[in-house]
Amino acid sequence: MLKPGSLDITDVAVDKPLRNEVLVRTLGSGLCHSDLHVIDGDYGAAGLDAPGGMLFGHEASGVVEAVGEDVTYVRAGDHVVTFPLQYCGHCEYCLRGMPTLCADSPGSRPASAPPRLTRQGRAVFQFNNLGGFAEQLLVHEHALVKVDPEYPMDRAAIIGCGVATGFGGVVNTAAVRAGSAVAVIGLGGVGLAAVQTASLVGARQIIAVDTEAAKLNLALEFGASDCVDASSVDPVDAVLELSGGGVDYSFEAIGLKTTVEQALRMVRRAGIATVLGIAVGQHIELDGGLFVYERRLQGSLMGSCRPRIDLPRIVELDLAGRLNLQGFIDRRIALEEINNGYDAMRRRQIAGRRVITFSQ
Repeated sequence: MLKPGSLDITDVAVDKPLRNEVLVRTLGSGLCHSDLHVIDGDYGAAGLDAPGGMLFGHEASGVVEAVGEDVTYVRAGDHVVTFPLQYCGHCEYCLRGMPTLCADSPGSRPASAPPRLTRQGRAVFQFNNLGGFAEQLLVHEHALVKVDPEYPMDRAAIIGCGVATGFGGVVNTAAVRAGSAVAVIGLGGVGLAAVQTASLVGARQIIAVDTEAAKLNLALEFGASDCVDASSVDPVDAVLELSGGGVDYSFEAIGLKTTVEQALRMVRRAGIATVLGIAVGQHIELDGGLFVYERRLQGSLMGSCRPRIDLPRIVELDLAGRLNLQGFIDRRIALEEINNGYDAMRRRQIAGRRVITFSQ
């Protein structure tokens, strides 16, 4: 629940699943900057004024406890992970294989239905229609993806947002080719996933850019060939020099005006810069001459993922040792430590993810 700059742990009543809904017992939930931005008031979000407050958490894992009418994809006992964008399956974007751009998301209940969650009889809003910082999740079935029951649930908890965005950005949105040169700006969960995935697909050079030594060191463990400390050098000049004139692909994983501009300036002719970060409200300024030689700047929403295809593949790649999701986890914490975890994130003391683990 929301208080200025912090979260309050309290009791919430959970309704029974209605048509197309699933009740999940939560086993893990990752701490992500997307929640923190709203908690700290960096940008607004629908539901902040809900009578019962807002329940945060949007990358989670768990086990299905019960299903509502017409649910066919999962059943009680299935292991699942959440995905923050729920798709309808019938709009133009869904039918074109672009479910992250769904124009008719079914994630929330209709206004005529009772609220899924209440606190002291007042409706509670679910962040991203999920609310993963709770012992139970009540969600639309399209918010869930089944995963291998042998897969560790702490690692599963971090797949649905940061890892999916970085992985999908490289594989789906940019379609990085083997033998290419890549730069990644910003080494949070999304950027580190992009580094790992670029290595997986065979990039010959991966230049990691950040201002924090711990994150740069972790990027080297994940497959980066070079690191640039943006606090001490001009990152564009450094990348141009290291790559011999520019990279084929760059990925911006922060969402800032300056870094978006840098992403395009560090690609070579016909290079592609992909914005993975949330740059809402940022006004980008670029020299139009950069586009003369067919450089491209493009967005990517949740890595253009097709959740029920891409997320199980991430699990398979991790189980096969071709990705290292264990390396993302900075620490496992109890729910009662959530505010300490976000304070550490504010102080930039975390390289990777902290994961709340719930009792099984």
